[in-house]
Amino acid sequence: MREDVFLLGRPIESLQTMLQQLSYGYKALPFLVPDGRFGEEMLEAVMVFQREFGLPVTGRVDPDTWDEVVRRFDAWMGERARPYPLRAFPVRPFQLAIGDRDDVAVVVQTLFGILAGVVDGIGDTARDGWHSGVSVDNVMWLQKVSGLPVTGVMDKATWNRLARLYDLLIVRRRELEREVPQTAREKK
Repeated sequence: MREDVFLLGRPIESLQTMLQQLSYGYKALPFLVPDGRFGEEMLEAVMVFQREFGLPVTGRVDPDTWDEVVRRFDAWMGERARPYPLRAFPVRPFQLAIGDRDDVAVVVQTLFGILAGVVDGIGDTARDGWHSGVSVDNVMWLQKVSGLPVTGVMDKATWNRLARLYDLLIVRRRELEREVPQTAREKK
């Protein structure tokens, strides 16, 4: 069971929460507001769910109905859940000094390489783990445009700016492109 959704000792509210979320994807399901009561709206939602998913329409939440709700809910949320965040920069005090070689530099170089295709001022660089040359130039560019001290050293503040820039210009752009139909983008 998903600990983040199932309210310990509150099975009706847990069921209402799962059915509510499923109603976003299955328009036949009525939208429920979780209140912990098995009232008329809840009965209707259970019966519609049972009908839609080939279960005996009884209005009772037997083990088969519960298991099917959980299975559908997990699949639905799995499709929509945010991916697990990647912690690529060490939490401990860490800096990538000019001339250092480290696996963190490969991640930094990769992010800058992807951003080079959409941001003027960023150069594409080898992903070799050496923090030198274009890698340092990119860090200095980012520090300058972000108002940070321009040192060329990749520190936590610079990493946070790089990660936010990647999120805004690459990840969120792709999310928006999926929301806007292709024909709408072509009309622009």
